[in-house]
Amino acid sequence: MADKRKVNGSRKDDHIFDQAIRTANILVNMFGPRCEVAVHDFSDLHRSLIHLAGTITNREIGAPITDLVLRELKKPSSEIKDIQNYTTTTNKGLLLKSSTVFLRDKEGVIIGALCINFDISLLMQLNGELQQFINFEANQTTVENFYTSVKEIIEGLVRSVLQEFNKAPGQLDLDEKIECVRKLEQKGTFLIKGAHEYIAAVLNVSKFTIYNYLQKIRAQDEYNLD
Repeated sequence: MADKRKVNGSRKDDHIFDQAIRTANILVNMFGPRCEVAVHDFSDLHRSLIHLAGTITNREIGAPITDLVLRELKKPSSEIKDIQNYTTTTNKGLLLKSSTVFLRDKEGVIIGALCINFDISLLMQLNGELQQFINFEANQTTVENFYTSVKEIIEGLVRSVLQEFNKAPGQLDLDEKIECVRKLEQKGTFLIKGAHEYIAAVLNVSKFTIYNYLQKIRAQDEYNLD
């Protein structure tokens, strides 16, 4: 059971994370080696993984947050709900049944998450009594990727957006580049340090051009909300 609670430093909410860590260890001890439970501290999204019980996703302490959680964090805090019983797939092709519980402080602010992953690859071959256990309640189109580095998460998000345009980044016109930045903004990409520079290089524009795109996009979004 990996644990490095101090990777993001001591804070007033340590007792919440300590309880989550104990819960993670108990769940893995109860459900065995096909279970993995991760505890994330959102004070540093670049290395948010502070505890990992189990080894299903092959991550290490200090790994970044997942893209699924990033998308949730873009929402107003009051709209963010726990996500239960959704399916994900590891890089090695294992099918997981997953749930994410968001951790909140006494003011209701989201400060982290406890994420449960259970390898159901073999169970999916069974029928009858196991059907109730492997029933999925969440949207089956939910996608979550597990990253081992900050560079990998940025590359993955950019790659997923560029695939929608069916052309090389250098062939994108101005409107398409702005739309690309808009989609990346919606995915929470710019919450990650270094994203501006990487995306600027991919789109062959300056970092300040990316900032200008974002300023325009956010101004339009605020106008539409009004």
